[in-house]
Amino acid sequence: MTQENNHAITQFMLNRRSVLIKNMTEPGPSSDDLETILTIATRVPDHRKLKPWRLLVLQGDARRVFGETLAQVKAQKEAMKEIQVDIEKQCFMRAPLVIAVVASPVEHKTPIEEQILSAGAVCQNINIAAASLGYVSQWVTGWSCLDKAALKAVGLSDDEFIAGYLYIGSCDEKPADRQRPELDEVVTYWEKS
Repeated sequence: MTQENNHAITQFMLNRRSVLIKNMTEPGPSSDDLETILTIATRVPDHRKLKPWRLLVLQGDARRVFGETLAQVKAQKEAMKEIQVDIEKQCFMRAPLVIAVVASPVEHKTPIEEQILSAGAVCQNINIAAASLGYVSQWVTGWSCLDKAALKAVGLSDDEFIAGYLYIGSCDEKPADRQRPELDEVVTYWEKS
């Protein structure tokens, strides 16, 4: 890879931004772009090749059905006004594409924590891949990510949870940057005393 290419990648990474779901519009990724995003998503550190994650692609009507399924679960657990149920039902309709990254850690000599971090890397690779193809994205979680009844209702096993929902679409406006930490606030150079 040439120095020029390295510089382009560095600039891309320095300027990548998440975009709020409420600002997303059509179009979503084409079939070819989606395949590229999914391929890049799975190119993450994965100690001992366990694949401790899987991806649920929600597009088209599947987004509505997924949202309705989760809304039913939530409505059975807590008192909700009709408007709240409707909002919950429409949750996944806010972007053209949603990818649920399912963490599927297994009992193994590779620590569970490493497996979960691998699922987190899948989430971030989706963000990076989407941006590299000209789309916008946002990684979010929510009540359904760890709720056992919700997870069962959408077909997850007892050992799985959702590491994140990656909403992907388009946006006409350049996203504003947010305040980033000063390096001296978060970086320490360790020295043995």
